[in-house]
Amino acid sequence: MNKIYVRLFFIFTAVCSLSYTSSAQKIIRGTVIDAISKQPLSLASIVTDKNERTLSDENGNFILKLNALNSNTTVSHIGFKTTTMRLDSAITIQIEMQPDALKLEDIQLQSSGFTKFSTLAKVDLALNPVKTTQDLLRLVPGLFIAQHAGGGKAEQIFLRGFDCDHGTDVQVSVDGMPVNMVSHAHGQGYADAHFIIPETINNIDFGAGPYYTEHGNLNTAGYVAFSTFKSIPKSMVKLEGGRFNTARGLVMLDLLKKNKTNQSAYVASEFYYGDGPTENKQNFKRFNIFGKYNAAINNTTNISFSASAFKSNWNASGQVPTRAVEDGTIGRFGSIDPTEGGNTERYNANVVLQKQFRNGSTWENQLFYNRYKFSLFSNFTYFLNDPINGDEINQAEARNIYGFNSKLKEKRYFGNLILTSTDGIGVRSDATNGSKLAHVVKRQFLAYVKYGNIKETNAFAFTDQQASIGKFVINAGVRFDYFRFGYFDRLKGTDLPSQNKSIVSPKFNVQFNVDKNVQLYVKAGKGFHSNDSRGVTANDGVDILPAAYGTDLGIILKPTKNLFLNVAVWNLYLKQEFVYVGDDGNVQANGRSKREGIDIIARYQFSKYLFVNANVNFTKPRSRDAEKGADYIPLAPIATTTGGLFYKKTTGFNGSLTYRYIKSRPANENNSIVAKGYFLVDGAVNYTKPKYEIGLFVENIFNVDWNEAQFATESRLKNEPAAITELNFTPGTPVFARLKLAVFF
Repeated sequence: MNKIYVRLFFIFTAVCSLSYTSSAQKIIRGTVIDAISKQPLSLASIVTDKNERTLSDENGNFILKLNALNSNTTVSHIGFKTTTMRLDSAITIQIEMQPDALKLEDIQLQSSGFTKFSTLAKVDLALNPVKTTQDLLRLVPGLFIAQHAGGGKAEQIFLRGFDCDHGTDVQVSVDGMPVNMVSHAHGQGYADAHFIIPETINNIDFGAGPYYTEHGNLNTAGYVAFSTFKSIPKSMVKLEGGRFNTARGLVMLDLLKKNKTNQSAYVASEFYYGDGPTENKQNFKRFNIFGKYNAAINNTTNISFSASAFKSNWNASGQVPTRAVEDGTIGRFGSIDPTEGGNTERYNANVVLQKQFRNGSTWENQLFYNRYKFSLFSNFTYFLNDPINGDEINQAEARNIYGFNSKLKEKRYFGNLILTSTDGIGVRSDATNGSKLAHVVKRQFLAYVKYGNIKETNAFAFTDQQASIGKFVINAGVRFDYFRFGYFDRLKGTDLPSQNKSIVSPKFNVQFNVDKNVQLYVKAGKGFHSNDSRGVTANDGVDILPAAYGTDLGIILKPTKNLFLNVAVWNLYLKQEFVYVGDDGNVQANGRSKREGIDIIARYQFSKYLFVNANVNFTKPRSRDAEKGADYIPLAPIATTTGGLFYKKTTGFNGSLTYRYIKSRPANENNSIVAKGYFLVDGAVNYTKPKYEIGLFVENIFNVDWNEAQFATESRLKNEPAAITELNFTPGTPVFARLKLAVFF
């Protein structure tokens, strides 16, 4: 399959290079920005009266080819007033758009680029402003999360038939900086996004499947890329309080209100406290601070610098065994081991330098650094292994991450063909000091199970070619990744032989615009996720980079101006399903697997202020190497849906009623233990004025008893004669009301 992808790529690039010649058309270059915040607007639609069209990129920049000047040109973007202008000179222009009411009719199906979820994410963020970092993830269609350690641990992620654990098969980033931690003490790809302040997020880019050359390691089920505001329209102070002693304070300050032409700067800080619904108070404390500065060095060069600090600590009740609740040993919100919990901290620095050349191409360079500390106390098996002291473990690490990315993007015209080329290189280096797994009792050290230092480096390069001609958009790309894995075993005092491995990941996607309201597409590609360094070095480098091969066949429809539909049929095949069992420090190989499914995204606008949306996902996940009936993939979701009804006005009352549903699913390979599904309804109502906003949010309105995280676990309670394997769970939050007051200035 690799050879087929590579051949298609080279045939495609050869045709683009040899079959067309340049013409003497006029080229207009420009930038589209928000007139109020000066924030660049990506995916703005620019269309002339002669149907020459393009889209702005992630930095608001665009290049438009004209057969003649003096063209009437329409610029539209969801949430902004449509602008019409006359292009009468071939110069660089800046288009400022005024905010307006949301209108789904402004979503354009373009033949100049693939329609991206980020367009819809802008709508979803505006209709249902997020309250927590968990809400940010829940905006992604088909993505479910579960928390099972007192609020401070990274969420368990479910997407496209994967139990991604804490991020093994989904790549998460913010402003191009990775969130996932490779070879983490608690599991491969651990993605703790709690350092993100939700109010700083401007947009969410999301892609399902392994079809994107810019996204490499861990991008099997998909990727989620958050981007923060370049500048904020208003300063804000927000206070929130609610049940379970929940309190939150937020301050966001625009630091350069009087000078927004060439530079902008803002800072945001958040404090959170909550005890949670458990009998053992979580005492969850979190503090975040984030700052960002942007400046135009000259007319063609911009620099952005951001820095953040995050620290949290918490107590946890852990998962509880079903039998202990049913026989009354503990209550539903009780605990077998009340000494679970943890603490974590992260410090980030991120610099991005962007240069735009006279021919319209852009060159972006990014340098980032992360300092990270983590310590987690857990007890999943109670007294299975140690009937005297119990089985509590401590997983901990301290890590430094250094990274560099460079990307060159240019657009060229060959007659009626528009070729957009994106080429990039980069490197990421992780080094941990004292990654450990230890046996403890009541958070006091007893003995090491594993203890060592990890070094892991990933260098990569990619090229991506997108050709737009007529109604077709053809995209071909290839990515090369090189890994070096190292592990020093501090218990044995030995440096295990380092392992090296590389992988080539081709991609090929085709889009056909039937007309302005119907778009068809096919996506095909190869992805992968790296194995944990401890497993790689211990296994002499065997099966380091298990590949994933996927295809999507989809259709996007706008049957009416206010209705948007996206339906995709897909499948994904993994050569090896690796699971890092962090609780005993081993990597488990579960063989080949296959997933196939249907994804549906729907958005509809009833009236100027009333919207409805729905995301529906069906998946059939199966192991390929197990007998039928014993081939279920534990905890893999098989049916999920989210949606809601939204009433949105700029001022006055607005609100929402949302739901999320996940169907019961197998918790083990033969489906003898079932993870219970749930259906939850949340509601929000706000009264908004230019200077303030008052709001009420209610989670789990109908006070449903539901299980958030669930596992088929072998465990033994104190004084039990033998171990029992059954469903252990973390109880979901009961009805939970929270008030907020925000002041804008």
